[in-house]
Amino acid sequence: MTIKFGTDGWRAVISDTFTFANLQLVAQAIADYVLEETETDQPEVVVGFDTRFLSDRYAAEVARVLAGNGIVAWLTRADAPTPSISYNVVHKKAVAGVMITASHNAPRYNGIKLKAAYGGAASEQQGRMVERFLDRNQEQARFPNMIDYQQALDRGLIRRFDPAWAYYEHLGQLLDVDVISGGELRVVADPMYGSGRGCFREFLSRTRTHIREIRGEMNPGFGGIHPEPIARYLTALVAAVQADQADVGLATDGDADRIGAVDALGSFVDPHHIFALALRYLVEKRGWTGAVVKTVSTTMMVDRLAAKYNLPLHETPVGFNHIADLMLSEDVLIGGEESGGLSIKGHIPEGDGVLMGLLLLEIMAEAGAPLHELVTDLQATAGPAYYTRRDLRLRHPVAKNEMVQRLADGAPPHINGQTVRQVDTRDGVKYRLADDSWLLIRPSGTEPVLRVYAEAPDGEAVDALIQAGRELAKIE
Repeated sequence: MTIKFGTDGWRAVISDTFTFANLQLVAQAIADYVLEETETDQPEVVVGFDTRFLSDRYAAEVARVLAGNGIVAWLTRADAPTPSISYNVVHKKAVAGVMITASHNAPRYNGIKLKAAYGGAASEQQGRMVERFLDRNQEQARFPNMIDYQQALDRGLIRRFDPAWAYYEHLGQLLDVDVISGGELRVVADPMYGSGRGCFREFLSRTRTHIREIRGEMNPGFGGIHPEPIARYLTALVAAVQADQADVGLATDGDADRIGAVDALGSFVDPHHIFALALRYLVEKRGWTGAVVKTVSTTMMVDRLAAKYNLPLHETPVGFNHIADLMLSEDVLIGGEESGGLSIKGHIPEGDGVLMGLLLLEIMAEAGAPLHELVTDLQATAGPAYYTRRDLRLRHPVAKNEMVQRLADGAPPHINGQTVRQVDTRDGVKYRLADDSWLLIRPSGTEPVLRVYAEAPDGEAVDALIQAGRELAKIE
């Protein structure tokens, strides 16, 4: 069995590779890593889980292995958002965190997210260490150290807890709850059957916000959809917002580290706009300063706002771990990516859909204006910016490095009538054009898929850029 840790852990198909036996092997490797990395006599690890099939059982198995190695496992009593687990790693001064989740992936998947002591994704180096321990244990036919669950409870090696209280208290320090309450907003919350269920309702229960939650019951099949807050999976939220005549709909993904929204007109508000609205609000209304960090596939509206406010801007490869690295080393005001992972100063270096959904409510309440008007004003001042992404299937797998090299070497002087002023290869190939539009082509490193992203001043130009991407990549 070969298990590879990506930017945030390991994911696999349930009952295929993601089995109890394999999970126990991975948990032992994590335990070995924890014992290697800490000088504490009895290190502590926070363990949480989402709403997927058997996630609670998988989490208990991880806790049993950790306990069997003399490590205290703080195991959540119920499913919880990933950011609440990550925050509690910091709050409890734990060595690490383990979250059983496959995030926004299809229901047949489950996985492990490994969190470091700083409350963000484990570094690539830390992931490699876990892999080395895993390989060594398999070579030596070493079985996991495990302990009976009840015995571990009795000995205090497994401790059940609710991560919500410390997490909500922390969010309350980052947000102006009085402003949110004063807005008396009508909100539809859509956790998409994921572990963000109840979060908006619980946090705002003592405010004048009116909240109805949909798709909050336990449904490990996620209603037959991917629990990803993008337009194609939010038809139920659009219908609920319109039926309730609500001011906004807030959607979080399977483990609530991503955010998407629907305005009162039923239009999807993507993370690009949420990112830009949050940046503008934090600077203009709160007077915050600091660096702005965005991934290579994120809107130019963020660049324009950063330039307007004279803030340093960093562009990173795709993956929140790259943003987290800068949040740990610099004074970062806000960081985010196009998939909906966003975080702000004072928070953990982790995407947080709950925090950003609440901040969006604060932005709306303070402005006293509908979300669609805020988006229109943003487009007028930091746009125009129209964005789309297409995932194109390839007939055969391609070597990512080879395709990137070919696309860079074959860069045309013009695309869609605009001069190509820069070719960036930090993650795929990004063609930056003279009118601030751009085309990004990113081959997947794990499957025969080509991700094509584009942003331009109007919808027709975006469509033309996507088609240009297909032609450049020689996709029929």
